[in-house]
Amino acid sequence: MSVRELVVLGTASQVPTRHRNHNGYLLRWDGEGILFDPGEGTQRQMLRAGVAAHDLNRICVTHFHGDHSLGLAGVIQRINLDKVPHPVTAHYPKSGQRFFDRLRYATAYRETVGITEAPVHGEGGDLAGTRSYRLEARRLSHPVESYGYRLTEPDGRRMLPERLAAHGITGPDVGRLQRAGVLGDVTLDQVSEVRRGQRFAFVMDTRLCAGVYALAEGCDMLVIESTFLDEDAELAVEHGHLTAGQAAAVARDAGVRHLVLTHFSQRYSEPEEFERQARAARYEGELTVARDLLRVPVPKRR
Repeated sequence: MSVRELVVLGTASQVPTRHRNHNGYLLRWDGEGILFDPGEGTQRQMLRAGVAAHDLNRICVTHFHGDHSLGLAGVIQRINLDKVPHPVTAHYPKSGQRFFDRLRYATAYRETVGITEAPVHGEGGDLAGTRSYRLEARRLSHPVESYGYRLTEPDGRRMLPERLAAHGITGPDVGRLQRAGVLGDVTLDQVSEVRRGQRFAFVMDTRLCAGVYALAEGCDMLVIESTFLDEDAELAVEHGHLTAGQAAAVARDAGVRHLVLTHFSQRYSEPEEFERQARAARYEGELTVARDLLRVPVPKRR
Protein backbone atom coordinates (compact mmCIF):
# COMPACT_ATOMS: atom_id res chain seq x y z
CA MET A 1 0.00 0.00 0.00
CA SER A 2 1.34 3.44 -0.92
CA VAL A 3 2.27 5.83 1.88
CA ARG A 4 1.81 9.57 1.66
CA GLU A 5 2.79 11.44 4.77
CA LEU A 6 4.78 14.38 6.06
CA VAL A 7 7.55 13.64 8.56
CA VAL A 8 8.41 16.82 10.48
CA LEU A 9 12.11 16.93 11.37
CA GLY A 10 12.34 20.50 12.65
CA THR A 11 10.06 23.49 13.15
CA ALA A 12 12.15 26.42 14.42
CA SER A 13 12.90 29.53 12.42
CA GLN A 14 16.18 31.42 12.67
CA VAL A 15 17.11 30.21 16.17
CA PRO A 16 16.50 26.64 17.38
CA THR A 17 15.09 26.12 20.87
CA ARG A 18 15.23 23.36 23.47
CA HIS A 19 12.21 21.74 21.82
CA ARG A 20 12.48 22.80 18.18
CA ASN A 21 15.26 21.92 15.76
CA HIS A 22 16.01 23.99 12.69
CA ASN A 23 13.78 23.25 9.69
CA GLY A 24 13.55 19.87 7.98
CA TYR A 25 10.59 18.10 6.38
CA LEU A 26 10.35 14.77 4.56
CA LEU A 27 7.42 14.05 2.29
CA ARG A 28 6.86 10.35 1.70
CA TRP A 29 4.96 10.04 -1.57
CA ASP A 30 4.38 6.43 -2.57
CA GLY A 31 7.87 4.99 -2.97
CA GLU A 32 9.75 8.30 -3.02
CA GLY A 33 11.09 10.63 -0.35
CA ILE A 34 11.42 14.38 -0.89
CA LEU A 35 13.43 16.29 1.71
CA PHE A 36 12.57 19.97 2.06
CA ASP A 37 14.81 22.63 3.61
CA PRO A 38 17.36 20.60 5.62
CA GLY A 39 18.53 23.01 8.31
CA GLU A 40 21.30 22.40 10.82
CA GLY A 41 20.87 19.11 12.68
CA THR A 42 18.68 17.46 10.03
CA GLN A 43 20.83 14.32 9.83
CA ARG A 44 20.35 13.66 13.55
CA GLN A 45 16.63 14.41 13.34
CA MET A 46 16.35 11.88 10.51
CA LEU A 47 17.85 9.26 12.82
CA ARG A 48 15.37 10.12 15.57
CA ALA A 49 12.46 9.97 13.11
CA GLY A 50 13.50 6.66 11.54
CA VAL A 51 14.36 8.24 8.19
CA ALA A 52 17.35 6.81 6.30
CA ALA A 53 19.46 8.33 3.55
CA HIS A 54 18.13 5.56 1.31
CA ASP A 55 14.66 7.13 1.70
CA LEU A 56 15.72 10.29 -0.15
CA ASN A 57 15.10 10.80 -3.85
CA ARG A 58 14.94 14.59 -4.01
CA ILE A 59 16.11 17.53 -1.95
CA CYS A 60 14.22 20.82 -2.36
CA VAL A 61 15.69 23.98 -0.87
CA THR A 62 13.48 27.07 -0.81
CA HIS A 63 16.33 29.56 -0.18
CA PHE A 64 19.80 29.86 1.25
CA HIS A 65 19.27 31.15 4.76
CA GLY A 66 21.04 28.89 7.23
CA ASP A 67 17.98 27.56 9.03
CA HIS A 68 16.82 26.12 5.69
CA SER A 69 20.09 24.84 4.23
CA LEU A 70 22.98 24.35 6.68
CA GLY A 71 22.05 20.68 7.03
CA LEU A 72 22.77 20.06 3.34
CA ALA A 73 26.42 19.29 4.02
CA GLY A 74 25.68 16.48 6.46
CA VAL A 75 22.78 15.04 4.48
CA ILE A 76 24.75 14.93 1.21
CA GLN A 77 27.73 13.33 2.91
CA ARG A 78 25.44 10.76 4.52
CA ILE A 79 23.93 9.93 1.12
CA ASN A 80 27.46 9.20 -0.08
CA LEU A 81 28.55 7.35 3.06
CA ASP A 82 25.55 5.04 2.80
CA LYS A 83 26.05 4.63 -0.97
CA VAL A 84 22.42 5.30 -1.84
CA PRO A 85 21.80 3.14 -4.92
CA HIS A 86 19.32 5.38 -6.75
CA PRO A 87 19.63 8.86 -8.26
CA VAL A 88 19.14 11.87 -5.98
CA THR A 89 18.17 15.24 -7.45
CA ALA A 90 18.62 18.60 -5.73
CA HIS A 91 16.48 21.65 -6.51
CA TYR A 92 17.42 25.09 -5.17
CA PRO A 93 17.53 28.74 -6.30
CA LYS A 94 20.07 29.11 -9.09
CA SER A 95 21.13 32.46 -7.67
CA GLY A 96 22.48 30.56 -4.65
CA GLN A 97 24.65 28.17 -6.67
CA ARG A 98 27.78 29.28 -4.79
CA PHE A 99 26.14 28.41 -1.48
CA PHE A 100 25.06 24.98 -2.72
CA ASP A 101 28.57 24.29 -4.00
CA ARG A 102 30.12 25.27 -0.67
CA LEU A 103 27.71 23.10 1.30
CA ARG A 104 28.02 20.12 -1.04
CA TYR A 105 31.81 20.19 -0.71
CA ALA A 106 32.08 21.72 2.76
CA THR A 107 34.62 19.09 3.90
CA ALA A 108 36.56 16.18 2.46
CA TYR A 109 34.63 12.94 1.84
CA ARG A 110 34.47 10.16 -0.70
CA GLU A 111 31.87 10.94 -3.34
CA THR A 112 30.11 7.72 -4.27
CA VAL A 113 26.69 9.02 -5.38
CA GLY A 114 26.09 11.32 -8.31
CA ILE A 115 23.67 14.01 -7.13
CA THR A 116 21.90 15.69 -10.04
CA GLU A 117 21.68 19.45 -9.67
CA ALA A 118 18.50 20.97 -11.10
CA PRO A 119 18.33 24.60 -9.89
CA VAL A 120 15.29 26.86 -10.15
CA HIS A 121 15.40 30.30 -11.75
CA GLY A 122 13.15 33.09 -12.93
CA GLU A 123 9.56 32.72 -11.82
CA GLY A 124 9.89 28.94 -11.44
CA GLY A 125 7.71 26.49 -13.34
CA ASP A 126 7.75 22.74 -13.92
CA LEU A 127 10.80 20.94 -12.53
CA ALA A 128 10.16 17.21 -12.89
CA GLY A 129 7.52 14.62 -13.66
CA THR A 130 7.09 11.01 -12.58
CA ARG A 131 4.24 8.54 -12.87
CA SER A 132 2.82 9.70 -9.52
CA TYR A 133 3.44 13.47 -9.46
CA ARG A 134 4.50 16.63 -11.23
CA LEU A 135 6.86 18.90 -9.28
CA GLU A 136 6.78 22.65 -9.84
CA ALA A 137 8.16 25.77 -8.16
CA ARG A 138 6.91 29.34 -7.79
CA ARG A 139 8.81 32.49 -6.87
CA LEU A 140 8.08 33.91 -3.40
CA SER A 141 8.79 37.28 -1.72
CA HIS A 142 11.71 37.26 0.73
CA PRO A 143 14.88 39.36 1.17
CA VAL A 144 16.81 36.62 -0.69
CA GLU A 145 15.52 34.69 -3.69
CA SER A 146 13.08 32.08 -2.45
CA TYR A 147 10.81 29.49 -4.07
CA GLY A 148 7.92 27.34 -2.90
CA TYR A 149 7.25 23.83 -4.23
CA ARG A 150 4.11 21.97 -5.24
CA LEU A 151 3.40 18.33 -6.12
CA THR A 152 0.40 17.48 -8.26
CA GLU A 153 -0.71 13.91 -8.85
CA PRO A 154 -2.15 13.26 -12.35
CA ASP A 155 -5.91 12.83 -12.41
CA GLY A 156 -7.11 9.25 -12.73
CA ARG A 157 -10.42 7.48 -13.27
CA ARG A 158 -12.78 5.98 -10.73
CA MET A 159 -14.83 3.06 -12.03
CA LEU A 160 -18.56 3.19 -11.22
CA PRO A 161 -19.88 -0.31 -10.35
CA GLU A 162 -23.53 0.49 -11.11
CA ARG A 163 -22.68 1.70 -14.62
CA LEU A 164 -20.40 -1.28 -15.26
CA ALA A 165 -23.23 -3.57 -14.20
CA ALA A 166 -25.71 -1.76 -16.44
CA HIS A 167 -23.46 -2.50 -19.42
CA GLY A 168 -22.78 -6.07 -18.31
CA ILE A 169 -19.04 -5.49 -17.84
CA THR A 170 -17.44 -7.68 -15.17
CA GLY A 171 -14.21 -9.46 -14.26
CA PRO A 172 -11.20 -9.12 -16.60
CA ASP A 173 -13.23 -6.97 -18.99
CA VAL A 174 -13.06 -4.10 -16.50
CA GLY A 175 -9.25 -4.06 -16.76
CA ARG A 176 -9.40 -4.32 -20.55
CA LEU A 177 -11.71 -1.31 -20.67
CA GLN A 178 -9.42 0.67 -18.36
CA ARG A 179 -6.37 -0.04 -20.51
CA ALA A 180 -7.94 0.41 -23.93
CA GLY A 181 -10.47 3.13 -23.12
CA VAL A 182 -13.16 1.26 -25.01
CA LEU A 183 -14.73 -2.20 -24.94
CA GLY A 184 -17.12 -2.98 -27.78
CA ASP A 185 -19.45 0.01 -27.93
CA VAL A 186 -18.80 1.10 -24.31
CA THR A 187 -16.31 3.89 -23.63
CA LEU A 188 -14.42 4.51 -20.39
CA ASP A 189 -16.22 7.83 -19.92
CA GLN A 190 -19.57 6.02 -19.82
CA VAL A 191 -18.64 3.86 -16.81
CA SER A 192 -16.22 6.00 -14.82
CA GLU A 193 -15.58 9.51 -13.53
CA VAL A 194 -12.50 11.66 -13.01
CA ARG A 195 -10.59 10.92 -9.80
CA ARG A 196 -8.87 14.16 -8.91
CA GLY A 197 -5.16 13.79 -8.19
CA GLN A 198 -3.85 14.85 -4.80
CA ARG A 199 -1.95 18.10 -4.32
CA PHE A 200 0.73 19.11 -1.80
CA ALA A 201 2.48 22.45 -1.38
CA PHE A 202 5.46 23.63 0.66
CA VAL A 203 5.72 27.37 1.32
CA MET A 204 8.48 28.83 3.46
CA ASP A 205 9.88 32.32 4.16
CA THR A 206 7.74 34.76 2.23
CA ARG A 207 5.43 37.72 2.43
CA LEU A 208 1.98 37.41 0.90
CA CYS A 209 2.41 37.31 -2.88
CA ALA A 210 0.93 35.72 -6.00
CA GLY A 211 3.23 32.70 -5.67
CA VAL A 212 1.82 31.79 -2.27
CA TYR A 213 -1.73 31.63 -3.60
CA ALA A 214 -0.73 29.74 -6.77
CA LEU A 215 1.05 27.08 -4.74
CA ALA A 216 -1.77 26.68 -2.20
CA GLU A 217 -4.69 26.54 -4.62
CA GLY A 218 -6.79 23.40 -4.10
CA CYS A 219 -4.17 21.57 -2.03
CA ASP A 220 -4.95 18.52 0.05
CA MET A 221 -2.06 19.54 2.32
CA LEU A 222 -0.31 22.89 2.65
CA VAL A 223 2.84 23.16 4.78
CA ILE A 224 3.39 26.86 5.34
CA GLU A 225 5.48 29.13 7.52
CA SER A 226 3.79 31.15 10.26
CA THR A 227 6.83 32.74 11.82
CA PHE A 228 4.91 35.47 13.64
CA LEU A 229 1.62 35.93 15.45
CA ASP A 230 -0.80 38.49 14.07
CA GLU A 231 0.11 41.22 16.54
CA ASP A 232 3.60 41.25 14.98
CA ALA A 233 2.38 41.65 11.40
CA GLU A 234 4.63 44.66 10.78
CA LEU A 235 7.69 42.60 11.74
CA ALA A 236 6.49 39.86 9.39
CA VAL A 237 6.34 42.24 6.44
CA GLU A 238 9.68 43.81 7.30
CA HIS A 239 11.50 40.48 7.46
CA GLY A 240 9.61 38.74 4.65
CA HIS A 241 7.40 36.35 6.62
CA LEU A 242 3.79 35.41 7.32
CA THR A 243 1.66 35.46 10.46
CA ALA A 244 -0.55 32.61 11.64
CA GLY A 245 -3.67 34.49 10.55
CA GLN A 246 -2.25 35.28 7.11
CA ALA A 247 -1.24 31.66 6.50
CA ALA A 248 -4.68 30.45 7.56
CA ALA A 249 -6.44 33.01 5.37
CA VAL A 250 -4.44 31.76 2.38
CA ALA A 251 -5.49 28.19 3.18
CA ARG A 252 -9.12 29.25 3.62
CA ASP A 253 -9.28 31.12 0.32
CA ALA A 254 -7.39 28.38 -1.55
CA GLY A 255 -9.65 25.57 -0.33
CA VAL A 256 -6.86 23.69 1.48
CA ARG A 257 -8.03 20.53 3.24
CA HIS A 258 -5.18 20.17 5.78
CA LEU A 259 -3.11 23.15 6.92
CA VAL A 260 0.25 22.55 8.63
CA LEU A 261 1.73 25.61 10.35
CA THR A 262 5.45 25.64 11.10
CA HIS A 263 8.68 27.75 11.21
CA PHE A 264 7.96 29.46 14.53
CA SER A 265 9.96 32.35 15.94
CA GLN A 266 11.73 31.62 19.21
CA ARG A 267 9.96 34.62 20.74
CA TYR A 268 6.79 32.55 21.22
CA SER A 269 6.43 29.77 23.78
CA GLU A 270 2.72 28.92 23.40
CA PRO A 271 1.99 27.00 20.17
CA GLU A 272 -1.72 26.96 21.02
CA GLU A 273 -1.88 30.66 20.13
CA PHE A 274 -0.97 29.87 16.50
CA GLU A 275 -3.94 27.51 16.32
CA ARG A 276 -6.25 30.06 17.94
CA GLN A 277 -5.28 32.79 15.47
CA ALA A 278 -5.58 30.41 12.51
CA ARG A 279 -9.13 29.52 13.56
CA ALA A 280 -9.90 33.20 14.12
CA ALA A 281 -9.11 33.67 10.41
CA ARG A 282 -12.06 31.33 9.72
CA TYR A 283 -10.04 28.43 8.39
CA GLU A 284 -12.30 25.41 8.94
CA GLY A 285 -10.26 22.55 7.49
CA GLU A 286 -7.96 20.18 9.33
CA LEU A 287 -5.23 22.08 11.17
CA THR A 288 -1.88 20.96 12.61
CA VAL A 289 0.56 23.13 14.53
CA ALA A 290 3.73 21.23 13.72
CA ARG A 291 6.14 19.89 16.30
CA ASP A 292 9.42 18.06 15.82
CA LEU A 293 9.18 14.36 14.85
CA LEU A 294 5.44 14.55 14.15
CA ARG A 295 4.03 12.45 11.30
CA VAL A 296 1.10 13.92 9.41
CA PRO A 297 -0.73 11.76 6.82
CA VAL A 298 -1.83 13.39 3.59
CA PRO A 299 -5.65 13.40 3.65
CA LYS A 300 -7.34 10.52 1.90
CA ARG A 301 -9.12 11.29 -1.32
CA ARG A 302 -12.69 12.43 -0.94
